[in-house]
Amino acid sequence: MSRHPVDLKAMEEWRHRIHQYPELGFEEYSTSKLVEERLRDWGYQVHTGMAETAVVGTLVFGTGEGPKLGLRADMDALPINEETGLPWQSKHEGKMHACGHDGHTAILLGAAESLSRLHAENERLNGTIHLIFQPAEEVGGNGGAKVMIDQGLFETFPCDAIFALHNYPGLPVGHCAFRAGPFMCSSDKVQIVFKGKGGHGGLPQLAVDPTQPLAATVMGLQSLVSRNIDPMEAGVVSVGRISAGKLYNIIPEEGFLELSVRALQPNVRETLRKRIVELVENTASAYGCTATINYENGYPVLINSVQEAKFIKDSAQEVFGAENVNDDYCPLTGSEDFAYMLEQRPGCYVLIGNGDNGFQSGNRVGPCSVHNPHYDFNDEALIGGAQLWINLATRFLSNS
Repeated sequence: MSRHPVDLKAMEEWRHRIHQYPELGFEEYSTSKLVEERLRDWGYQVHTGMAETAVVGTLVFGTGEGPKLGLRADMDALPINEETGLPWQSKHEGKMHACGHDGHTAILLGAAESLSRLHAENERLNGTIHLIFQPAEEVGGNGGAKVMIDQGLFETFPCDAIFALHNYPGLPVGHCAFRAGPFMCSSDKVQIVFKGKGGHGGLPQLAVDPTQPLAATVMGLQSLVSRNIDPMEAGVVSVGRISAGKLYNIIPEEGFLELSVRALQPNVRETLRKRIVELVENTASAYGCTATINYENGYPVLINSVQEAKFIKDSAQEVFGAENVNDDYCPLTGSEDFAYMLEQRPGCYVLIGNGDNGFQSGNRVGPCSVHNPHYDFNDEALIGGAQLWINLATRFLSNS
């Protein structure tokens, strides 16, 4: 455990303030201002303007010739109307910190303040820390991480390794979980338009009905994972939207499908893409229709590097206790744009426990997943998260 305690009261105040005034992706102006002001107060070199609202705080220890560490926190909220009833409930209608990014930002700020005191005390550390406060994690394929990378993140702020964390409801507070290798799925969006020939519902022989290939495709999609993917590998194909027609006695001109496609291995991702395109085009042709496919690659597979997973395991065990750290946790079918950063630099993404965190009318109502109107980040997780970053940073810069 770090000898330098964190200020829990300050972290709670930051977290509640950010939670009350949530901002969507690339609109985190108030949150960024808070982060920028605190970092400047603590003596960080502060860079703003990247990806619209990103803030990067840099602190150089010793000669600065040592290793360079990146720590990342996401800042954006979701377009959800909050229903917790808590004193710090969102004041912005239709916007809510329903994924805990308010907590992630407060954790990294708490660590930043403690690390600045380490710097002032001239601890025997050598190297550079880049604290990356990223916008727009929830946006999708071209979210904050990718935009920052495209704008020169790692050229401007070189990192030998990079780390990030996320709260995880249901995992007890004081616990940490991750694994080396593929840890979270890629996430792609597919929009499909079947085009036929509209007509009267009573004269189907004069029309070409696009609902037939639409329906057949929905059924056929369910076979792709079960018959094209190794049973020991993960793949998910979900139909999220179906639309065709406006009136019961009119055969529509077009039918629409939107899919969510996820995979835990890059090769599985490519197999699913190939088979979905083949299935759609051949099914459309079989029913005399045409098909247009817009296949949008979203976040890639998140892959933790082996060495960095081992490094953070040692740090986490010192903070949470060896019995509370699981370094062989089951992979998740969710996705995360930190995967883009891990494509560029070695690193590790970890989960910290958020415990029992569902609320309604201000009262705790039991476990609650993220992206839910009753979710709230658990303030009891703030200290452990900040201590993890402090411990990892001091070990990284002392080469211990």
